[in-house]
Amino acid sequence: MSTADETPVEVTALALNLAVPPELRWREDRRGETFELSTINVRLLPDGHLAARAYGRPVAGGRPGYVAFRVPDEPRLRALVAAAADRAGALWAAHQGLA
Repeated sequence: MSTADETPVEVTALALNLAVPPELRWREDRRGETFELSTINVRLLPDGHLAARAYGRPVAGGRPGYVAFRVPDEPRLRALVAAAADRAGALWAAHQGLA
């Protein structure tokens, strides 16, 4: 892909943040704390596959550092990530340029 003046455009990352519906959230322990995972960051890899990491807050409260968790290989979560990627693709395709 090139711009109007034929300068090559190199896209180095495509990512989205996905809110996990309450009924699909899960908990995991890390660093002595229990976290409830409520957000998934999804990246489109150069080969077209998706990579996903989950983030959340400690159940006991507070603001920890940025702690990433593996997204479980659970069919409903896989479907949620795929649907989010499809939706993001449609939104990107329908962009209206800079505001």
